[in-house]
Amino acid sequence: MAPRDYGQWCGITRALELVGERWALLIVRDLLVGPRRYGELAAGLPRIPSNVLAARLKELQAAGILRRVPRSRVIVYELTPFGRELEPVVLALGAWGFKAMDEPREEQVVTPDSLTMTLRTAFRPQVALELPATAYAARLGPAELLVRVDGSTLQVTRGDGPVDLAFAAGPGLRRLISGELAPDRALATGEIEVLRGRGDLLARFASTFHLAA
Repeated sequence: MAPRDYGQWCGITRALELVGERWALLIVRDLLVGPRRYGELAAGLPRIPSNVLAARLKELQAAGILRRVPRSRVIVYELTPFGRELEPVVLALGAWGFKAMDEPREEQVVTPDSLTMTLRTAFRPQVALELPATAYAARLGPAELLVRVDGSTLQVTRGDGPVDLAFAAGPGLRRLISGELAPDRALATGEIEVLRGRGDLLARFASTFHLAA
């Protein structure tokens, strides 16, 4: 591995040399959700050139941040324990970047893994502890997730299952999570659409998932 050398002896400098190259942290973000095959990583990062993805994976593997492992006759990439130590860094960076988010541009997409990490970033376990266990199905563009909250435990997966509230959202989801858009207003304007279940539970969702803008 030949990382960019900033010529400074500093922990932040060394971290940037390891994960500061373009796309590197987004690869880490998606692998924090779970192990991924090469094709799954490419699909989750639709703009990454294949040669860049291959290069970043080799660099992150050489740095001990991820590893290639055989699973069910295919090779998947997963984070090492050293790589998983980046989780609080990625979540903190996501919370910081959330403050600067504008409305999405037409060409911008939301992926299941990016939405998963947004929900993990916004999750408030101390609030959820005081609320009944609740299951949500959240749809944002092509990203559809099953979100289960039970006390301080959050589980976000793909797929179907019984839920208390299923809803579809657009850009209004960001304003709901930030508190700029009240749940009843979101429903009244159609910015959040109830697909099935109890619409009043959207207020519980907004309390459980919150990030200051």
